Amino acid sequence: MIKTSIISFFFIITLITSSFSAGSSSSGSGDSGSSKTRTQYDMALSHIKAAKKFEAEDKLKKAKKRYERAQKLLIQSNKKFPNKADTLNNLGFTTRKLGDFENGEKYYLQGLAIEPNHVGINEYLGELYVATNRHNLAVERLEILESCNCQEYKQLKAVIAGEKVSKY
Repeated sequence: MIKTSIISFFFIITLITSSFSAGSSSSGSGDSGSSKTRTQYDMALSHIKAAKKFEAEDKLKKAKKRYERAQKLLIQSNKKFPNKADTLNNLGFTTRKLGDFENGEKYYLQGLAIEPNHVGINEYLGELYVATNRHNLAVERLEILESCNCQEYKQLKAVIAGEKVSKY
C-alpha cells in the first residue's frame, strides 16, 4: 500500500511538472508576446549603440567587435525576416563601419528598393558616397531628404559641404 502511494505521488508530481514546463517555451521565435524576448534585430541594435559609444571613447577595437556581432545578428535577422528596410539600413551601416563600402552600399540600395524615402538609408548612403568621392550621388540623397525637415538632412548637408566629418 505504501509502495503504491509513493509511486502514485511521484507520478502526480511528474504530471504536474511536465504540464508547467509545456507552457513555457524559450524558442526565441519572438512570437511568445513576452517583453523579455529579444529579437536578433534588437540585440544587434544594442551592439551598434555600444559600438558608437566605444568609438566616441576612441576604443576602436571594442567598437569593431561590437559592429561585427551586430552584423552577424542582422544577417540572421534578414534571413529570417527579409525585406525590412530598417534591417537593411543597419546592415549597410555595420558593413560600412567595418570598411566594406561595396557591400554596405548594396544593403542600402536593397533597403531603398523597399522604402525609397527611408531617412536613415538616404543619409547613410549619402555619407558613403561622400566617403567614396561620389559627391553627385550624395547630393541626390540630400535632395530626397530636403522635404523631411529632419536632422539627417542637416547632417548630410554639412558632410557634403565639408563642414563636418560624418559622425558615423
